Amino acid sequence: MMDRAGGTEGGDDSSVLIPLHEARRERQGMPVTFQRRELDQILRLYGRMVAANEWRDYAIDHLSDRAVFSVFRRTSETPLYSIAKTPALARRQGMWSVVSVTGQILKRGHELTNVLSVFDRTLRLVEA
Repeated sequence: MMDRAGGTEGGDDSSVLIPLHEARRERQGMPVTFQRRELDQILRLYGRMVAANEWRDYAIDHLSDRAVFSVFRRTSETPLYSIAKTPALARRQGMWSVVSVTGQILKRGHELTNVLSVFDRTLRLVEA
């Protein structure tokens, strides 16, 4: 029996919509991956940072619970930053996060564009 809020009396969450690709991934045990548009945004940022001579290498990991894009200053070092996509957190604090080398979460959110804005720099006056 439905209550006025649209849920069921027993508190059953059977009316929650789950994207088909997420349900299929969970059922088949497939890893989380970046979609083409997401990867395009991340690689555009990576290209800008390489041109600024700040980043030199990257790695992509597709794990069972998250996808991670890690950036490095040098290949032999630990990653400077990791951009993580964790679909399990999509309804809570957002599935996107930027994590520093120390493990500190610099920014977290629902939209990739907003999370990547942590890398935007303001112009500074340089004395000659």
